[in-house]
Amino acid sequence: MTTTTSPRGRRRAPTRMERAAGRAAALQRPRVILALLLLLALTSVMLLDGYLRAEVGGDERVRTGAGSGDVPDDVLEGGPILSFPGGEAQNGSAPDRTIVLTFDDGPDPTWTPQVLKVLEEHDVPGTFFLVGSMVSRYPGIVRNLVDQGNEVGIHTFTHVDLSYQSDARITREIEQTQLALAGAAGITTTLFRAPYSSETDAIDNYSWPVYQKLGEQGYTSVFVDTDSDDWKRPGVSKIIKWATPEDGEGAVVLFHDAGGDRAQTVKALGTYIERMKAKGYTFTTVSGAQQAADGRAAGTSAASGTDGADTADTADGTDDAGTGQADGERADTGAPAGAPPGGRDGQGGGAGSAGSALQAAHREATGTTLYEGKALVAAVAVAEWTVPGLATGLGVVGVAVLARFGMMLVLARRHHRKRNKRRFSWGPPVTRPVSVIVPAYNEKECIANTLGSLARSTHPIEIIVVDDGSTDGTAEIAESLGLPNVRVVRQENAGKPAALNNGVRHAGHDIVVMMDGDTVFEPDTVRHLVQPFADPEVGAVAGNAKVGNRRTVIGAWQHIEYVMGFNLDRRMYDLLRCMPTIPGAIGAFRREAVLEAGGMSEDTLAEDTDITIALHRAGWRVVYQEHARAWTEAPGSLKQLWSQRYRWSYGTMQALWKHRGSLTDKGPSGRFGRVGMPLVVLFQIVTPVFAPLIDVFTVYAMVFVDFRASLLAWLAVLAVQLVCAAYAFRLDRERYRHLLMMPLQQLAYRQMMYLVLIHSCVTALTGGRLRWQKLKRTGEVGTPAGAN
Repeated sequence: MTTTTSPRGRRRAPTRMERAAGRAAALQRPRVILALLLLLALTSVMLLDGYLRAEVGGDERVRTGAGSGDVPDDVLEGGPILSFPGGEAQNGSAPDRTIVLTFDDGPDPTWTPQVLKVLEEHDVPGTFFLVGSMVSRYPGIVRNLVDQGNEVGIHTFTHVDLSYQSDARITREIEQTQLALAGAAGITTTLFRAPYSSETDAIDNYSWPVYQKLGEQGYTSVFVDTDSDDWKRPGVSKIIKWATPEDGEGAVVLFHDAGGDRAQTVKALGTYIERMKAKGYTFTTVSGAQQAADGRAAGTSAASGTDGADTADTADGTDDAGTGQADGERADTGAPAGAPPGGRDGQGGGAGSAGSALQAAHREATGTTLYEGKALVAAVAVAEWTVPGLATGLGVVGVAVLARFGMMLVLARRHHRKRNKRRFSWGPPVTRPVSVIVPAYNEKECIANTLGSLARSTHPIEIIVVDDGSTDGTAEIAESLGLPNVRVVRQENAGKPAALNNGVRHAGHDIVVMMDGDTVFEPDTVRHLVQPFADPEVGAVAGNAKVGNRRTVIGAWQHIEYVMGFNLDRRMYDLLRCMPTIPGAIGAFRREAVLEAGGMSEDTLAEDTDITIALHRAGWRVVYQEHARAWTEAPGSLKQLWSQRYRWSYGTMQALWKHRGSLTDKGPSGRFGRVGMPLVVLFQIVTPVFAPLIDVFTVYAMVFVDFRASLLAWLAVLAVQLVCAAYAFRLDRERYRHLLMMPLQQLAYRQMMYLVLIHSCVTALTGGRLRWQKLKRTGEVGTPAGAN
């Protein structure tokens, strides 16, 4: 905000307009920042969702056939449980007639609960190697899984083959999964199984360093003895056959509870457990098997020493000699003294130090790990609701946009055919003189071209130039031209609505044409524009505004928008009798209608939309005259374009809110309120907000879903828009070459319009007010021929 110093040196207090401008400027930056933060938040949510739903970085081994010369023979020939106590590799195995059921790739909302139900029905534990991204998406399943007494291990966060990843990626995959487990169940784990791993003899020179690195950090890597190959869906009988160990040997058996249709796995699992129990097998977890093996190696009993509970081996039905509890019966192992039965706070195996031996790999998550984990799960929950919700909303918007295109094409064609029939007439020709009002504020670059074009008018006119406190000599230039029928009215700077109202008061005729100070009319423009007033029901006429400076990229983008978005829309609204806006660049009014509506209001920044709706509410008809063309200078920079569209968007919202009472009115006012207003809200506010997200979702789908299908879908939408634009260009007799800019317009221009509209919505929601924003003019729109 500035103050002015008088010649005597005294500081003049700022005017009301200057104070308002200062407040508006002070509020602008926070709202822009808030709009950008909203966009950043949405982008972050989508990236998180995409990261969770896709295996970024590759979902398969990128190299195969590697040698194993660096891997010790004892490891290659050893058991499936690989740990590194004291830094030395040590293999372990499940005891004889003991089965460790392991399940990979979960949790899955469909199949994991069914697997848990089978395990619970047969009183059997399992060890689940979980994918971190799935854990964060379905934390409730993980809590139930742990509470039921099962053990969990890490299967990376995105199910990526770690053999060919950097150390940073390996660390990130492990840490993120631990955070997900902490947020879901309040635990971490020391068990790990690599995606695409199998038996120990498959360890190669690329994967061995990964196991060593994780072993040094205290992780136990778990492989398999027997693979059910259930992912192939070979049938229940083959799954059972392939999962059965030979000759009573103990085995770590691999099943899958996610990654596809697991109906055969669920059906086979119950039968498999029953058959193994019948053969004298017991079931335990990886930790249970480790403790049983350690107990045997020490030549001691497997009892834990509290309340007669059995060890991990006998927990499932037998002691070392195969006696004790009945085959297949599972008993809870004891907990350390002072700990609640079943684990921390009475929950199944919350931590290894305070839980059952079956969950000895679990550690209680505390401190930063716990809170970061909960934050991760909460963020994923937001993404899980937001992205599908947006997808649904975009589907609705997509249907609405396509319906709009279809409606525009049909109604625009009807409008064109109706108005261009040889016998069509508004009534007796309107030949009486009209008043042309030109509000001007610092228009020295354009005013001469504007008045020169009006001087060539084929219809009798008087020209009233209302100089709104210009400081660049605009009024003097207008007077110096010496053009006939031109009057210059000076006023202090009060804004465009006040200048227009002043012009209406000075008008000497019953029809007034309003235009901008940077606009150029064709010789026949006024004649075409006033003909609809032969119909006494018509209170106002919207002309056909054209972009004159279309040679630049920004100008070409706006040219496409004007022809397709504005003029095609106006044809549709004309037939529906709910025209929302008469463009400020070219519009004609009955003087009595303007005065009846209270003149041009200063209540909103979109005085053209405001007066148009007011005329509808007063019972007047508003029509579109396509042959009345005006050439206007569109903003020449992104900054000016943002400023203009920001004002338009915000002003439109203000006008709609001001006239919300039309929703319950009757007659023409009610028609606009129940037909025009919903269309404007849907297609000028809601759809523009969501339409650019189609591009964002296309990028999202290309990266995380299906590149080819997503690209084809985007190109199909672009093709529909090109068809509509081409038809609009045909109706306006425009050259098609500018349509070459349309793909780039969809990628760049539409995103900017999205940000502008978000900015406007934020301003509206925070109750802000904007000042009139003057655009910098160049005067390059000289004559219509030159513009063409």
